[in-house]
Amino acid sequence: MSFNKRNINKLFYLFIATHLILWTLVPALTNNNLPLDTIEALAWGSNLDWGFSKHPPASAFFLEFFFQIFGNNDFFYYFLSQLFIVIAFFTIWKLALEFFRDKIYSFLSVLILEGIYFYNYTTPEFNVYITEIPFWALTVFYTWKSYSENDLKNFIILGVVSAIGVLSHYLFIYLLLSIDLFFIYIFFIKKEKKFNLSYIVTLVIFVIIILPHLIWLSNNDFITLTYGMHRTTLESSTILNHIQYPFMFIFKQLGILIPFWIILFTCVKKFKIVSLNFKDKKITFLFFINFIPLLLIFLTSLILGAKIKTMWMTPFYLFFGLFFIYLFKSQINIKKLKSFLISFIIFFILSPVIYSAISIFNDNKRTDYPGKLIAAKIQKQWSQDHDEPINVVLGNEWEAGNLSYHLESRPVWEGIVTEDKLNSLFKFTCVEQVCVGTK
Repeated sequence: MSFNKRNINKLFYLFIATHLILWTLVPALTNNNLPLDTIEALAWGSNLDWGFSKHPPASAFFLEFFFQIFGNNDFFYYFLSQLFIVIAFFTIWKLALEFFRDKIYSFLSVLILEGIYFYNYTTPEFNVYITEIPFWALTVFYTWKSYSENDLKNFIILGVVSAIGVLSHYLFIYLLLSIDLFFIYIFFIKKEKKFNLSYIVTLVIFVIIILPHLIWLSNNDFITLTYGMHRTTLESSTILNHIQYPFMFIFKQLGILIPFWIILFTCVKKFKIVSLNFKDKKITFLFFINFIPLLLIFLTSLILGAKIKTMWMTPFYLFFGLFFIYLFKSQINIKKLKSFLISFIIFFILSPVIYSAISIFNDNKRTDYPGKLIAAKIQKQWSQDHDEPINVVLGNEWEAGNLSYHLESRPVWEGIVTEDKLNSLFKFTCVEQVCVGTK
């Protein structure tokens, strides 16, 4: 079985359209409530700032932008997640087109990503990890364009997308460090190119965009960094953690990538170990942006004894398909890809089937929370006693965040309940640990 080279563009667009529609409809039809991280970021979005207690502001910004257009319609937030995924797929496709003469290899580089559950099963929950995915892909793409073409426009775009990436999640810095190491290698070790002022333009734009967040961090005692450190369990670090956590990290990554390896080796004729040719600029670039971030994460865990959360690795494998298809392209018979397509289709179908089954038959999930019903009851109770609309909600991001999202007046979430905050309200009513009111 072979691809029709003349129709490869159509096949690619058919693939990303199918992915977009499938992974928008599956959670929209099977979930009763938006996931935790999405509700949390929507709560932040109701009261936008340059940062929040857990994360930088980009995820809240994009969700609030959609809320202002579509309101509390769950469908569009699942759509937003998939829109971010297909933007990344399209970017990878565009970069792959520059790496291969044959578009079929570019197509395989994207298709194979369906073997990594970060790009299908976990995508319905719009969160900081989904937010950084397109900007990770765009940063890699415009890094290559800046390096290969030396066009000022590419350097400007690189500064913008890399800054938004950091404003999505701090682990984006690992990609930027890897890119810095790539340029150090190019400038000072290989001496292939001379440093020019265009790189300074990228840095200046990057700093200007993230500066408000840095000011916010300073004014808020670096609370997001404190939260991140807490998540790594550094406060209770022991000598054993320096050994246990790095190797736990390795084994988890190997397990996550099993479907990826299965799909990959179905298209390789006879597997032979291939040496890395660092005289090839493309393989050098792909090595730095794929493996140096992973190495830096591993060293962080090894040196600090930090526990690495699995979801943190969401964007790290975006270009794995491109790297390995490029590495093994001489061993791939593009005229006989039947096994590859069968394995791809199996995982492409299996993932949404499993998601749907768990969503339908497991009724003890966050996405089963009756957020809309609770909001309707509270609205009814409030309307019986007050004429003013609810414009403030207090409580944790989940329960109060659901009220902020589901109530028609879209009240601003102002954090947990405290005496000072209640005293600032003109009228209020409380149900357990959540309070709604008006100023």
